Amino acid sequence: MPTKTLREGSTHKRAAILSAARELFLADSFDRTSVDAIAARAEVSKRTVYDYFGDKQTLLRAVVDAIGQSMMTKIRRALDETLTGTTDLADLEDALVRFCMRIATDMLGSAEYATLQRLVQAESRHRDNPLADNPDEALGERLAAFAAAGLLDIPDARLAADQFIALTFGVALDRLGSANANQDERVQPLVVEGVRTFLRAYRIM
Repeated sequence: MPTKTLREGSTHKRAAILSAARELFLADSFDRTSVDAIAARAEVSKRTVYDYFGDKQTLLRAVVDAIGQSMMTKIRRALDETLTGTTDLADLEDALVRFCMRIATDMLGSAEYATLQRLVQAESRHRDNPLADNPDEALGERLAAFAAAGLLDIPDARLAADQFIALTFGVALDRLGSANANQDERVQPLVVEGVRTFLRAYRIM
């Protein structure tokens, strides 16, 4: 059976449909939200929703992907603004802590992140986490740059990124159930100790 070609259509209409779907999926859940309700909230026809997105599950995927892309933009901005220009091993600990705390406040403490988590957790049978490996890979690229600059000894940048995340955000999530520094002042000490543990393992002796 041939795949239906979806319309690119109006940017304004597409954004309106995504916004309406996001609001209704959160308020009423994916299963209880109808395409008719999304169309009415977006002020478009039901046919337009189908023409732009094909079906409700594809629309859910588009909503979650859009939020995930926004989150990755924040992560890359945090990497650029906290870890760019660090050329001294003595400054690296502070830079890595600043990066972690930026993520733990601006991202993990944001309504957008909470929305993403609710959609992914509530509708996990329909869609995997859109962030998936992307944050680990972005961090790995930055750690590889530190290795190339002679600050760290990192044979496998992706593994180092996974370990860094486990030692910082992972410990906070495991111990506190959250890594949101806006809500829990205990996050920062765990992050600091995680960064120090990471550097003890990877700094050039």
